[in-house]
Amino acid sequence: MIQLIVNGQPQRIPLPQETGMASKPDHQILNITQLLEHMGLHGKRIAVERNGEIVPRSKFDQPMLADGDRLEIVVAVGGG
Repeated sequence: MIQLIVNGQPQRIPLPQETGMASKPDHQILNITQLLEHMGLHGKRIAVERNGEIVPRSKFDQPMLADGDRLEIVVAVGGG
C-alpha cells in the first residue's frame, strides 16, 4: 500500500503487485495512470498536480508516485 493525499483526503492505494497491475513482481512504484485506473477515472479529461507541480499527461505512465505525495486531481466538466 502507498499513502497519498488526494484532493486533501488521505488515501491508501494498493501497489501494482497487490492488484496484479505490475509487469514485474518487484515493481514497487505507482504511476498516475495506475492511480487513475484504481480511482475509476481512466479515460476522462483530467489535470493532475503532484506536490505543487502540474504533471503533463505525457508523464502519467512514468513511475513517480511516492508515499506521502500530495495530489490534486481535477476532472474537466463540459457545459455552459
